[in-house]
Amino acid sequence: MQPMDSDLIIVGGGLNGPALALAAAQAGLHSIVIDALPLDARDDPDFDGRSYALAQSSKRMLAALGLWDRLAANAQAMNEIKVSDGRVGDAEVFLGLHFNSAEIEDGPMGYMLEDRYLRRALLAAMEASPLITHHAETTVVAQSCDIQHAAVTLADGTELSARLLVGADGRRSGTCARAGIRRTGWDYGQTALVCAIAHEKPHHGVAHQLFLPPGPLAILPLTGNRSSIVWSERHAQARAVNALDERAYLDILRPRFGDFLGEISLAGDRFTYPLNLTLANHFVSDRMALIGDAAHGMHPIAGQGLNAGLRDVAALAHVITHAVRRGEDFASVLVLERYQSWRRWDTASLAAATDVFNRLFSNDNAIMRAGRDLGMALIGGLPGLRRSFMREAAGLTGDLPDLMRG
Repeated sequence: MQPMDSDLIIVGGGLNGPALALAAAQAGLHSIVIDALPLDARDDPDFDGRSYALAQSSKRMLAALGLWDRLAANAQAMNEIKVSDGRVGDAEVFLGLHFNSAEIEDGPMGYMLEDRYLRRALLAAMEASPLITHHAETTVVAQSCDIQHAAVTLADGTELSARLLVGADGRRSGTCARAGIRRTGWDYGQTALVCAIAHEKPHHGVAHQLFLPPGPLAILPLTGNRSSIVWSERHAQARAVNALDERAYLDILRPRFGDFLGEISLAGDRFTYPLNLTLANHFVSDRMALIGDAAHGMHPIAGQGLNAGLRDVAALAHVITHAVRRGEDFASVLVLERYQSWRRWDTASLAAATDVFNRLFSNDNAIMRAGRDLGMALIGGLPGLRRSFMREAAGLTGDLPDLMRG
């Protein structure tokens, strides 16, 4: 094969791209990470309100990559999850489904971690690795892939080549579009309002998922007396709410989950994200693979977006590493098809489940409400089924890649 600049070119410097570069480095492979944002934006230490729910399997992966020791002090364990079906103004809504980590042997079902800590840990680890080159504040404007190599052209005219091109560049992936891969999906008519709040009373490591007619509301515990809020409303209502000042914004938020946390105030910026489902029709092609939102974007109803992306990373790293050990061309379509066959069913199933749950719960139909409440009562009354749901939420079921086995 002709000389190349790297083993992998990874387009996307957010979270999944750097994680893949670190995983590839463990196999002795060199990666070039192309990042559209400037370095100081990635390295910003201020809290902007964004956080992630990390499943237990994702925590294992971060530990295997050597990151968890740096992250642990700022991670909040989710020891319990309470799921409720309520309306705005209900006096007592936290009486639905209750999951307690004490019922499984693997520790907490997951952890909440602020974006700033995870982002900066990944950046520091990339900078410390001699096998990773980070090109910040630049974009890919052209790409080509054939049976021998992949090549990209950057905005400044720089041309780079590698054995494998990986798209980790989000739901509007240019890598996916330039490869001619079509997408399937639809808009949910909902926008997620995301923020962090400080509150008077402790959360005790309990996460809440409240289903309201306009859309779900998640209250997720952060370190200290703070929680992350992911709150879905119809597009027009979300735009109107987000345009309000802080006081009016909180006046609308408070009645949606009551006063069980005492007085609340905003901690960090507010964000909005239009919600849609988008699945790439193929995850791989000649010398190219898609991971994370570039491959699949789904409703955040179960908080599995980043976890699904990290499982992509772990699966692709697993396939690549084992191919290298066997002396195979790790970037050949035959090898990459193993990654696609591993991940397509899992992501399609997860996307379908989140879609069904959102449609089932985002309404105030009396018959559907009675049926879903009966279903929650059934799950809550069967310990074996309840533990199965907890292990699924923790990412501990199915065929796990090496990095997620612990």
